[in-house]
Amino acid sequence: MSASADSFFQGVWYQGRARWLSWLLAPLSWLFHLIVFARRAAFRAGLLPSVRVSRPVIVIGNITVGGTGKTPFTIWLANELQSRGRSVGIVLRGYGGRSSVWPRDVHPDTPWEEVGDEAVLLAQSTGAIVVAGPDRVADARRAIERGADIVLSDDGLQHYRLVRDREIAVIDARRLFGNGRMLPAGPLREPQRRLAEVDLTVVTDRANGASQLPDNAVPGAARAVATLIEAVSLASGERVPLEHFRGKRVYALAGIGNPEAFFEGLRGAGIDVVGRALPDHAQLSAEELSFPGDEPVLMTEKDAVKCRALAGPRHWAVRLGLVFADEDSKRLGSLLDPLVRG
Repeated sequence: MSASADSFFQGVWYQGRARWLSWLLAPLSWLFHLIVFARRAAFRAGLLPSVRVSRPVIVIGNITVGGTGKTPFTIWLANELQSRGRSVGIVLRGYGGRSSVWPRDVHPDTPWEEVGDEAVLLAQSTGAIVVAGPDRVADARRAIERGADIVLSDDGLQHYRLVRDREIAVIDARRLFGNGRMLPAGPLREPQRRLAEVDLTVVTDRANGASQLPDNAVPGAARAVATLIEAVSLASGERVPLEHFRGKRVYALAGIGNPEAFFEGLRGAGIDVVGRALPDHAQLSAEELSFPGDEPVLMTEKDAVKCRALAGPRHWAVRLGLVFADEDSKRLGSLLDPLVRG
């Protein structure tokens, strides 16, 4: 999908633009809803087989299209489990990867073109066992062969073929469920009632600015605050706090599910931002990294994976971290404890 088309549909789904199109697409949404219901029912009835692997599986996913903070949460969860002595395997589709062989082991230096940008980012950010490929069962088995004693399935909520021990859904606090309609009239992959079946819902919000989430918007959800921590030079590896750019004009680049979240986070830190939004997983070129003047260019870590060979001294990757309140950290701990002990 082109940048303009991606931006257009994000506007229809989340900002109420072109409501006539949403109504026009409603019959296709009803058909999609029927397909989703029938597929789920087939797995529940055993008509489509599900497979249990030999280690516990935690699924992290969402019920909407677009960025929700799922990848940062997967990174947080992998690092948390590793701090508790677990050998973690992360499996994912490897969207956009052009490898001729699947499943594919992913390492920090694996070419992103072969396995996708998210796979390489997860390997770089966690040091965990990462396996990419379209067959989640084969991916999980490969991760276990490599030594994983617990498996995280990234963006795996709708991949019912892989039996899961825990399900965690991630939602963006600012966008929630958009217009509340199923694809293609709205952003929903599954109905909102699906959240009643998961073990935990995590709502991600941005540190800068007051939360816009009513207390009862997602009952029982844990809250995670996404914080832009520091910037890392792609040319030299120098690290500076984000405050280094406060009051300065910068260009910002984001090819993620919700580019505005990144731009707003930078603006909330007191930075004057001129943003360039690209489609999720967009392949970056030298032209797209080029901006007039000599102001710094800030980008997400996922985008940085794809352009280190093209970057110059003005290009910086901005690191993001999640912070949970003590109460929600304890809830997560209670959810994980039986799997960690086992």
